[in-house]
Parts: sequence; C-alpha cells; structure tokens
Amino acid sequence: MFSLRALLAPARPLRSFALLDNHGLCRALRQSAQAPLGAGWVEVTQINPSWLQHPLPASARAAQVTAHAQTGKALAA
Repeated sequence: MFSLRALLAPARPLRSFALLDNHGLCRALRQSAQAPLGAGWVEVTQINPSWLQHPLPASARAAQVTAHAQTGKALAA
C-alpha cells in the first residue's frame, strides 16, 4: 500500500558513482540518491560495467557542482 508521503513527495533522482582506488582503477559502481560515504567515490555521468578494473575515462566524470556559502552583507540604512 502506498503511503501519502510517497504520493506527495517527489522522488529524488538516482545519481551514478564510481569507486576509484589509489591507482585510478574503477573498483565499484553504484547508483543512489546521495553520494556514498568514504573516500574514492566520484560522480559519473552513467554506469558502465566495462569500466570495472580499468581506469575511468575522463569523459565519464560528471561536472562537479560546488555550493558556495552565501555571506550576509549588511544593508545600508
């Protein structure tokens, strides 16, 4: 049975991630709504199983979006 929350809340889209080891080889692939915890995870544009045990192609990485903290400016009176 569906809950009311499931009907009203929009579903968060799944994002794709690849786990890179110290040598830059892809060790795991994952899709989730949030970035996985731990070091080595990078966001990719898609999941491709042929990347496993190989270096990740440069074109596979998703553009990093950085959020900057907004500094409050005092308003002139």
